[in-house]
Formats: sequence, structure tokens, C-alpha cells
Amino acid sequence: MLLIRPPGVYPPQGDTELLASCVRRERLDGSSRVLDLCTGTGAVALAAARDGASVTAVDLSVRAVLAAWLNTRLRRRRVRLRRGDLLTPVAGQRFDLITANPPYVPVRPDTGSPGRGAALAWDAGPDGRLVLDRLCGAAPGRLARGGVLLVVQSSLADVPATLAALRRAGLRTAVAARSRQPFGPVMTARAGLFERLGLIAPGEREEELVVVRGVREH
Repeated sequence: MLLIRPPGVYPPQGDTELLASCVRRERLDGSSRVLDLCTGTGAVALAAARDGASVTAVDLSVRAVLAAWLNTRLRRRRVRLRRGDLLTPVAGQRFDLITANPPYVPVRPDTGSPGRGAALAWDAGPDGRLVLDRLCGAAPGRLARGGVLLVVQSSLADVPATLAALRRAGLRTAVAARSRQPFGPVMTARAGLFERLGLIAPGEREEELVVVRGVREH
């Protein structure tokens, strides 16, 4: 899928496609309410809108919101775009499906905060869980009964911690999809850091991408 992506907006990559493939397996129709967090170019929101679902997409980046707006309009998909931090722009609303491709790349332990500009799309604290932990705490409460949460992340950001956090929040959890891929430019630049942190073996230059699926049954 060719998408407009201005400078500074996270480009759709393997994690985007893996998450979108899981979205396409969910049962969505014109009555489904979907929330896509960290939408970037809007690729996952477009996948969710294919069958007429009511989709809201959120991103912290002004450029990302603009890119998503253009891409959804060009494909004639009705997607509401909101700028803001995770679930803040949709306070009080519940959804049948929440999707997220949050930042999950670890940064140096002495880094005080995530990067700026485009780096906000991937920098996620020393353990890669700066946004993931917030998401796991906030998203389950916004699911309707029977609602589904789909989150994609790297294995370097502690997948078991995501599964455990969502279970504590009352969701039935499982790994919905896995895919191994070579490091891209961001991960390659930090490979030495990952080796020192013990996240990868010396010389390893691949990561496993994982989609975690959580279901609110009650």
C-alpha cells in the first residue's frame, strides 16, 4: 500500500504490516467501534476501516495526523483523526477494537527522556516499555465487553511483561502473530547497546516482532 509520508512520520514497516494482518482477521462491520493509537500514516486505521467500521485514529505528532488524514481521504475511508497522547483525546469512550503500534525501542539508560521529532515514534526508555506500560494500564478499561486489544512490539521490549500486565487488567491474552526480521536502521545503530544490555547475543542483528491480543470477556 503506497501511503503519503512526510518527513518525520514513522514509515510503515514490518511491525505495521504484522499488526494490520491481525486487524484483517478480526470480525468488523458497520457497527464496530475501532481506535487506532500511534497511527502514523494511518495504515492500520485503513485496514480497520475496510468493512465500514467506525474508526478513530490518534497520534501525538501533528505531521502524522496530517499524513493519516490525507491517506484516509485519498482512499475514501471515513476515519476520525485526533491529535493527542494515547487515549486522552477519546476520554470516556469505549471501543470494540483498540490497536496500537507504540514506541518500543530501548534507549541508553542515561538518556533522560525519549528523543524528539521522528525519534518519538520509536524511543521508549531504557527498557523499551515507557509507552507500553502506560498503554497496558489504560487501554483495557476502554474496551467494550468482548472487545479486543492488539499491540505490536519487539521481543526486545519484554513481551511476557505485556502479557502479564494485560492479564492483571482482566484480559484473556495470547500471542496472535510473530515474525522475525533483520534490524532496520534504528535498531542497527543501537545494536551495540542491545548487546551490552544483554537483549541480543553478540553479532545478532534480527528481532522478533510480536502482536499481543487481549480480550475483555466481562
